[in-house]
Amino acid sequence: MIADPAARGRALAAFFFAVEPALWGDLEESGRLPGSATPTARREWECFALYACVRGLVAAGGFNTETAAAVDHLHDAVVARWAVEADEPEPLAARRERVADRYAEYGRIGQELESRGAHLVTARLGEAAAAHLCAPLGPPEGLAAMVGELHEALAEGAAEAVRRGDG
Repeated sequence: MIADPAARGRALAAFFFAVEPALWGDLEESGRLPGSATPTARREWECFALYACVRGLVAAGGFNTETAAAVDHLHDAVVARWAVEADEPEPLAARRERVADRYAEYGRIGQELESRGAHLVTARLGEAAAAHLCAPLGPPEGLAAMVGELHEALAEGAAEAVRRGDG
């Protein structure tokens, strides 16, 4: 496990920036996103993937003050990268607000269903994310399951990356 919370958060940010775009590419290539993927859909996936990294961080180290500090450092690193993206049409404040809103929603889902099994949490998170990815249209069949599975794989990868000290 990466001992220093700041280093842990920065390493997880590096993991996020390395893996998240590739998974988005897989999602686009799957043909399950309706029409051409919009910039809003891209940002929704980004929120869901970032939430998976936070879940992985908690899975690797439990939830304690060091993990909370690592989450803060993860977000600091991500926001710093977003702040320098010259071609980003969405204001940084709006992007951060979207992340906070999705974390609250996804967190409620996890809390409501945690006692009923991980498979239900994964399914419901996938449904919620798929709805956001396709808004205002409904998600096509299979998309919720796919994004739920990608989310779980990303959370597991994030946990393993901080356990091994990858970044």
